[in-house]
Amino acid sequence: MGILEGRVAIVTGAGRGIGRAHALELARQGAKVVVNDLGASVGGEGASDGPAHEVVTLIKELGGEAVANGADVADFEEAEAMVRQAVETFGGLDILVNNAGFVRDRMLVNTSEEEWDAVIRVHLKGHFAPLRHAAAYWRNEAKGGRPRAARVINTSSGAGLQGSIGQATYSAAKAGIAGLTLVAAAELGRYGVTVNAIAPVARTRMTETAFPEMMAPASAAFDSMDPGNNAPVVAWLASVDAGDVTGRVIEIEGGRLCVEQGWTHGSRRDIGRRWDAAEVGDAVRKLIAAAPVPEPVYGTR
Repeated sequence: MGILEGRVAIVTGAGRGIGRAHALELARQGAKVVVNDLGASVGGEGASDGPAHEVVTLIKELGGEAVANGADVADFEEAEAMVRQAVETFGGLDILVNNAGFVRDRMLVNTSEEEWDAVIRVHLKGHFAPLRHAAAYWRNEAKGGRPRAARVINTSSGAGLQGSIGQATYSAAKAGIAGLTLVAAAELGRYGVTVNAIAPVARTRMTETAFPEMMAPASAAFDSMDPGNNAPVVAWLASVDAGDVTGRVIEIEGGRLCVEQGWTHGSRRDIGRRWDAAEVGDAVRKLIAAAPVPEPVYGTR
């Protein structure tokens, strides 16, 4: 008996890397899993049903239950059909793990409009669309007297929280996901739904290219960049036991957990009237001097 016995989960982008590890761990913990993956390249081109079906096969070999889904998670209608597939196949939905995404890294001045739109679409709209339809299902269940201990785990990134040189588009999308997580947690709590996000650090198709030295396989017995390191944290956040944790972003790097603090109100000064432009510089510099120094953007260290 695992901590997710009898629960139903959707994991997007579950054919490879971090999502694959999530799907396998949720299944090991007893969840029935809809394994979503479009099967696109690391840059978002093409499609293949192979990765999703491969994970479904592995789950069934473990003795679990799973079905494949090839939806484009940023397509509103396909996302709705994915939620419906979970409900119709397994009798309900308890867990949504939003993980799907790709990168098209460029320095800001070299980023095309198409690259910006594609990355924002898959990450940010690709989180919104499944969440929107899952939330509607959970709201209807609650209003019908059938509340579910529902859990959403989104995927942000250190790039979205601290910024990353050469990843302006990806960073903007992941920052948006952190903001979406906060709002969804506040709005959906009345229906028994918790919404959290993780900021995983792991070796994947995306990070192997962006950070090759950091992602090189380790010679130590414990590989801190193994994508599977993130999965147990996701499994717990997806459990009934995690009902008191919501609206949080948790960074995972190897065996280290860090609860991100995010934007908070810092030093302030109120003069009780409109500021004169000539006064602002001195006031702002004094407030900055009294504030903590921001963490450096990745790539500037």
